[in-house]
Formats: sequence, structure tokens, C-alpha cells
Amino acid sequence: MHGRTADKELDPGRFLRWVRAGIAACSIDLPGHGERGAAGAHEPEASLKVISQAVGEIDSVVESLADPRFHGVFDLDRIAIGGMSMGGIVALRRLCDPHPFVCAAVEGTTGWLEGLYFPEDRSESAAPSPRWVARHDRDEVARVSAAAHLSTFRPIPLLMLHSEADRMMPFAVAKGFADRLRAHYQRVGADPALIELVTWPETGAPEEHVGFGRVSNDAKNAQTAFFAKQLLSAGSAAPSTDQ
Repeated sequence: MHGRTADKELDPGRFLRWVRAGIAACSIDLPGHGERGAAGAHEPEASLKVISQAVGEIDSVVESLADPRFHGVFDLDRIAIGGMSMGGIVALRRLCDPHPFVCAAVEGTTGWLEGLYFPEDRSESAAPSPRWVARHDRDEVARVSAAAHLSTFRPIPLLMLHSEADRMMPFAVAKGFADRLRAHYQRVGADPALIELVTWPETGAPEEHVGFGRVSNDAKNAQTAFFAKQLLSAGSAAPSTDQ
């Protein structure tokens, strides 16, 4: 899933890598974006509404992949979820409820929305990014924040890619979520090493957030290799949806 203000056709190079590796790909427009464009949906004030609606749509998207018109290319026993920026927020929140996903990969994102929208919740005194000046109600943020629902997050392999210089999604909120999630994995007896946080000091990308600039090829290759390992290896199998 893409980020805020983008669309489902963003960066087709990543999808070609997956397909060439033998992985079918499905990219969707977030609510109010791309072919689903709606007035105001791109504004920061609409973020929580878009995230909440997108989380609720994922199951119907997955179910639609079994449609005969796709000729069985989607193996619903080995399915992954992922997203960048807002799309990553959606993916991480969806993983807090029972689900069929074998693994997940996100980039330039976080599941700790409290740290994103309320910088005072972070340990450092960094000022909020001007991209996140919208004021949000804490209860509404908690409803779509994965960090507020970690007790029901079933441990699966997770790859997180991030620029440490990201000016829209500060690295502190990505690392803060990874730390919280690793602690949860450990509490429930899972290996915290299932969570891989891969970072670069800086990439040269716009705002250090839109793509990965000069390391874009490395980032896409790392993501493809992760999916191939988790979805195509001999031992891959669908996990139980029990929490």
C-alpha cells in the first residue's frame, strides 16, 4: 500500500522484482487516493479516517484475490502484507487483529502513532515535523495505532526499512515501534530477531522519505529477498490465525 498523496501505481519497479521472483503482487489505492480520489483525503487532517477505512478494507481485498479472473496466481496460503508511509501504518495496524499473513514488510513508517503525532511522547525533545501539524484526538490516534494494540499482535517475520534522516516520519518513531514490538515478541516467547530494522544514515531522497534515493535499488532488493525467503522457501506455510 502506498503513502498519503500517492497512488497504487507508485514505483512499479518493486512489483516487477517480486513478479520476476515468482511472487504475485496486488497494489491498491488507499481511500480517497488515485482512482478513488476524494476531496480532502490527502490532507493531514484526514489521515486517521483514511487509515481506519483502509484497515477495514483489507480482508475484502484479500478475499477478492481468489476470483477466477486471476487464474489462481495468488496463493492465499502464503500471503504477505506491506506498505510505505501511511500504507505501512495501515499494514501494521491490521496485523494487530487475527489475520492470514505469513510476513510483512514496511518502509518509512511506524506503528507508534502516539510518538508521531505527539512528539512530547518521545524521549527526545525534537519539534514535530511541519508535515504533521494537524491536531488529532488521542483516543482516535490510539484506535489506529498498532502500538496501542500490541497485546494481540501475533509474531511474524517483519522487515522495516527506514532512512535515519527521514524528515516526515522521524526515525525515532520507527525505532520506538520496533523496540516496543520486540519487547512484545519476547514477552510471548517469540524471537525478537524476527523483526529486522534496516536503515541508512541518509539516502538523498526527497525529504529522506519518498523512496530511498541512491540506495533505492538496495532497498528494493532487500525487500524482494525478504519476501522470497518467507514466501518461497521450502518450509513456508500459512500460520494459525489464533492469537
